[in-house]
Amino acid sequence: MKRERVSENVFWFQSETYAQVSAGVIAGPSWAVVVDTLMPQESIAIREFVEDKLNLPIRYIINTHHHADHCWGNCFFPKAVVIGHEICRKRMEEKGPSALEVARQDNPLYSNLNTIPPQITFQKGSLVLQIGKKHLRLFHTPGHSEDGISVLVEEDRVLFTGDAFMPLPFIVEGDLEKYIETLIVFTKMGLENIIQGHGDIILRGEIEDKVKENITYLKSIQKAVKTAKHRKNPIEVLDSIGVEACGKSRILLGGLASELHKRNLRSLYYETVRKEQEELVD
Repeated sequence: MKRERVSENVFWFQSETYAQVSAGVIAGPSWAVVVDTLMPQESIAIREFVEDKLNLPIRYIINTHHHADHCWGNCFFPKAVVIGHEICRKRMEEKGPSALEVARQDNPLYSNLNTIPPQITFQKGSLVLQIGKKHLRLFHTPGHSEDGISVLVEEDRVLFTGDAFMPLPFIVEGDLEKYIETLIVFTKMGLENIIQGHGDIILRGEIEDKVKENITYLKSIQKAVKTAKHRKNPIEVLDSIGVEACGKSRILLGGLASELHKRNLRSLYYETVRKEQEELVD
């Protein structure tokens, strides 16, 4: 697991187990906040860093969304209160137990896990949490998932985005147009750093270009789906469109980019067809 100090009392962690997933710690004078938990194999290492190295208890866990690589480590922080979007709580309650049962069949590591949904939630606006002299503003950032939130360390202008920002946008459970809207919001925030849900830290001078790159990619796959719909074998056409043809490298996310890209195209195609059929019925 990689670790880096981003600013005073703000730390970034990156998984070496799965897809370069990220997490964060904001340390106060008396207690700390953890943003996401990495994969369960690495959650304990975050806890040990805070408790043993920083000598602080962990009071809150913030889940940016309900996907396993960001929240299944909640159970390793039994004294912490979990915060997230109201939809995150619902998704974890609805999907968490069955998804965990499937995972247990493939990996004995998950046999001792329990999913812990957020106990404090919000739906609209933002939620502000003060830790020492720092203020954390939690706000809704949909696109990757309906329940996505980001966490802004206001004094440092450091933003933990969860998967609302990734080296390769992933929309299989999300909404392409909302994803673009969220990315545009980020460009207007005067940020120093973006901590992506996966991948390396984005520095201030890189933010505008990275946002443009992600928007270009999303518009490229949208155009590809519109074109493929009119072909005889649309899925075969989409499967033939590599990630690099849409402006992204296939080596991103430890080589997962090509598979995620393929899933993006298929998901967007099926969603587009579904909406068109609904419009015809109406």
